[in-house]
Parts: sequence; C-alpha cells; structure tokens
Amino acid sequence: QVQLVESGGDSVQAGGSLRLSCAASGDTLSGYSMGWFRQAPGKEREGVIGITPDGVPHYTESAKGRFTISRDNAKNILYLQMNSLKPEDTAMYYCAAVQGRWFSLVESSYHYWGPGTQVTVSS
Repeated sequence: QVQLVESGGDSVQAGGSLRLSCAASGDTLSGYSMGWFRQAPGKEREGVIGITPDGVPHYTESAKGRFTISRDNAKNILYLQMNSLKPEDTAMYYCAAVQGRWFSLVESSYHYWGPGTQVTVSS
C-alpha cells in the first residue's frame, strides 16, 4: 500500500508559479497512474491533471497551457508545475494514485490519497 504526502503549497500573487511535490512511500510509483486533484472552499473536489505509469499526461481544460505534470519513478515523486496562477486556482491540492494504466481523472477511480497542500492565489 502506498502512502502519499504533498508539499510545496504556498500563497502567491496572480501570475506567479508554484511547484507541488508528492512523495510516495510504501511502494514504488512505477506501476501507478497518478493524478492531481483540487478542492476549493465550498466546492467538490475536481481532477486537474493526471499521468500514466509510462509518463503520458492527460489534462482537464483548467490545466491546459498552464500546468505540467511529471514524475520521477526513481525518486518516487510526482510533481505539478503551475504557471500563470489565477485566484480561481486557490484550493487544497491532493495527489492520488491507482495501480495500472488509466486515463481517468474521476475521483472514485483513485485508491490512495495524500492529505493535501494549500495553494492560495491573490489578485
């Protein structure tokens, strides 16, 4: 069973950048599809961007052109590079994992979750 811990959340101004990390323990990430989700206050958690075990990314419209996902299977770390941040990107960001090769960003598809890291973007 894999355990996930996110880091890198911060408060930034609109237009700024952040890189989130998700460190895994308990198992190697090489066999897992990974995803980044976020939950804004008063809203449901939503998928943002995902990546297959072999490194193929898949995006939602909110992430295209601004967010990049990457993984270092040797270090067991998942990354989310966020550029041109907007106030509407303010949310708790979670990484999640599921075994196998999936192109899903549906919350119920993922079995393992981190506790989240807060991103706040001010205008």
